[in-house]
Amino acid sequence: MSLIVQKYGGSSVSDAESIKRVAKRIVETRKAGNDVVVAVSAMGDTTDELLDLAHAVTPMPAPRELDMLLSAGERISMALLAMAIKSLGHEARSFTGSQAGMITDARHGSARIVDVTPVRLREALDEGAIAIVAGFQGFNRDTKDITTLGRGGSDTTAVALAAALDADVCEIYTDVDGIFTADPRVVPRARKIDRITSEEMLELAANGAKVLYIRAVEYARRHGVTLHVRSSFNNNEGTIVYNPSENPAEGLPTESENAVEEPLIAGVATDLGEAKITVVGVPDIPGKAAQIFNLVAKTGANIDMIVQNVSAASTGLTDISFTLPKTEGQTVLTALRADQSDVGFASLQYDDQIGKLALVGAGMRTNAGVSARLFTALYEAGINIEMISTSEIRISVVTRADTINDALRVVHTAFGLDGDTEAVVHGGTGR
Repeated sequence: MSLIVQKYGGSSVSDAESIKRVAKRIVETRKAGNDVVVAVSAMGDTTDELLDLAHAVTPMPAPRELDMLLSAGERISMALLAMAIKSLGHEARSFTGSQAGMITDARHGSARIVDVTPVRLREALDEGAIAIVAGFQGFNRDTKDITTLGRGGSDTTAVALAAALDADVCEIYTDVDGIFTADPRVVPRARKIDRITSEEMLELAANGAKVLYIRAVEYARRHGVTLHVRSSFNNNEGTIVYNPSENPAEGLPTESENAVEEPLIAGVATDLGEAKITVVGVPDIPGKAAQIFNLVAKTGANIDMIVQNVSAASTGLTDISFTLPKTEGQTVLTALRADQSDVGFASLQYDDQIGKLALVGAGMRTNAGVSARLFTALYEAGINIEMISTSEIRISVVTRADTINDALRVVHTAFGLDGDTEAVVHGGTGR
């Protein structure tokens, strides 16, 4: 008997009919002879609606109480799903994150998992029940408080449960048929990827691909969990995300075989959630960059791309630009302005109308000319590049936000990623 962990996102359980459809799928998995654990998100846009409600009450909701409020969304969907399964004649038990043993640190709104003790889930499985777990939430042992894991927390919940229970596979159900070479809402002829390495998926997730969240992919990579991303609206095979350095799932290539079979480019991702800060007129002497980024680090902001210009010989001054999430931009600007005289820079520039495009593929390691083809495609489309960053398997560029979708389409075509048919999107969110 196999143990399968399944995760269903908000679009898959958006209403009563959707919940009943998901319940039938879960029961079919159980009838096939598998033990089943399910992590479920809040219904539809429930989390956003609860956030709006909280901010209607107060502009700054208390973090502890906000977590209590937001955790209610998953509790609703888990209970309804358990009811639907029971109506089909199968035993199901719903568990909150704390009941399921999801132990986290004390940081409200973006807690990290520190331990998973799924004792009650094991008991339920041993007694023949299907276990339904509220995703996105956990419990801190020191404060005794409910916590939430942040956006994508249900993905992370499912992967963490799969690792703790030594599941055979973790199935992530969404409203598209798997992971595509680009967002099919922007590139209708994007192709579904049959399999992708966790390394490539990490790069895509980090650069804006929203079908999987980076924390879940990293957790799966670290703990050797094989992911199967597929649609909850049909029975089509989806995309397998695997780590070739581990023992791969049956039928997947080993690491040595993977180097031969892997395509040049796995996919293209875009991100409109970043802003650019330029520190103008920085003295080009040792220690100034350290000062600037120590100030940024104290705010807790996550820096992405960094570019320092060559200093002007006449002035001995340089400019340093970096990108970060828009949500952290104003906090970082405030911190830098407070120490402007100490650092000695002239001014700050803030730009939140940028877009980032990332080209990802393990084949970059052994193939020349990828950069030339990328930059040529953007040039021929009249799209200007403002920043460039690279890794072994990724090239990222920053351009204007209003050109990012055009950039995505021309690059996708330039690397031969267009498919013969249009991708089907069953919902509207990709979750």
